[in-house]
Amino acid sequence: MGSVLEALRLVFDPTVLGVMVAAGLFGLFVGAVPGLTATMATALLVPVTFLMAPVPAVACMVTAAAMAIFAGDIPGALLRMPGTPASAAYCDEAYAMTRHGQAERVLGAGLVFSVIGGLFGTAVLVTTAPVLADVALQFSSFEYFWLVLLGLTCAVFIAPGRPLKGMVSLLIGLLIATVGFENPAAHPRFTFGSEALMSGLQLTPVMIGMFAVSEVIRYAVSPEGPLPVWRQGMGQIFRGQGTLLRQHPLQVLRGSMLGTAIGALPGAGADIAAWISYGISKRFSRTPEKFGTGHVEGVIEAGAANNSALAAGWIPALVFGIPGDSITAIVIGVLYMKGLNPGPTLFIDNPQNIYAVFMVFFLANLLLLPLGWIAIKMAKNVLRVPRNVLMPIILLFCVVGSFAINNSVFDVGVMLVFGLLAFGMEANRFPIAPTILGLVLGGMLEQNFVTSMIKADGNVGAFFGRPIAAALGVATILVWLSPMIVRAVRRRAVTKRSEC
Repeated sequence: MGSVLEALRLVFDPTVLGVMVAAGLFGLFVGAVPGLTATMATALLVPVTFLMAPVPAVACMVTAAAMAIFAGDIPGALLRMPGTPASAAYCDEAYAMTRHGQAERVLGAGLVFSVIGGLFGTAVLVTTAPVLADVALQFSSFEYFWLVLLGLTCAVFIAPGRPLKGMVSLLIGLLIATVGFENPAAHPRFTFGSEALMSGLQLTPVMIGMFAVSEVIRYAVSPEGPLPVWRQGMGQIFRGQGTLLRQHPLQVLRGSMLGTAIGALPGAGADIAAWISYGISKRFSRTPEKFGTGHVEGVIEAGAANNSALAAGWIPALVFGIPGDSITAIVIGVLYMKGLNPGPTLFIDNPQNIYAVFMVFFLANLLLLPLGWIAIKMAKNVLRVPRNVLMPIILLFCVVGSFAINNSVFDVGVMLVFGLLAFGMEANRFPIAPTILGLVLGGMLEQNFVTSMIKADGNVGAFFGRPIAAALGVATILVWLSPMIVRAVRRRAVTKRSEC
């Protein structure tokens, strides 16, 4: 009890609260600028933490990351420019709602259900961290292979229209992921002698090009196209969110649980959680035909998965010192610098500090509500800008975001090329979201497949040789076969009716 009271004193210190507010505003700004990801927001704050005590230092990092993950939804919904890779999973859905005059509703849903997901992930972190960490450590390359394959399978479900076009789009993304020499054989592929391609095609310039630049090109071709509707205000973003919670409790719970489970796996993170969660939401929805037309259901589930995965990523980081994602990889360095060495002894030697970290997580997610409301309130003015002024500004942000990744003009060229590619794909009704998913997961799929085949000495049966791998493998295959199973069941039911 004494440790808990000491933790309360540490967290509710005016300095800590001030640091959290400042870090939250910084995280919102960085996350809302395409190309400046939550990982970058965290990394940029590392020098600031040098002169801080342990608790404010951790509070600074946690708050900035939580805000940045949500902030990526704002430009995605308003301008079709996802601020983070996780936001790209449901960017088209959110933007479609904006075009239908529902910007207030979709941004409010993104904010509220991100907070709910974050609180859920934090509660799991507090109560079951050691148990989940033990399970996560049992994931080998076999389990990761099936998990990634399950995520790629979702590409067919998130693709509107014909599944075949979604598959083609996915294969384009997987092809892009093979560029460079960062592969198991460390052999240059599709580099065509270019040194700039040796490190592969970076996700951020490709994502910015396919989502944002394609929109700029579309406006240049058809400047009289429909405008997003901004006339309704953004002051009542919380109105109707209780109704959405009552209508979609299963989606909120499923997204939070899935995000927590994936976030606890080392190397997975919020990006994969959001993509898989959105795909599962569409697959098991009662109205899958509404997805892609401006339907809030997928945004609710994937938004909850985002922030729950962020909190769950700390489970292996705190218990074993193994980073759950790129953000916790940075924070682990800060923890060591502050003398809070991650591992089982952290819970014994510094209980007040670990309790303080848990409280910071809860407080950061609750702080997201007022700060997120302010950010949305300010962002609505973007839609008031005339399109002939707004589009050049968007293109400027695209160039800055792409260049900022590696300070490379080559990445700006990559952005422009993929903007043209996406424009051509969408003109022929090929969805672009599966391409991004293929790029996100392609490298991980190849790495884990090759590693598994080496371990198994070429024996394919080894992919089902471990309990968790077998369960994931069977689940993936059942998802593949589910359309045929459903079709067979319906045909049998029709046959029975006709006989009667």
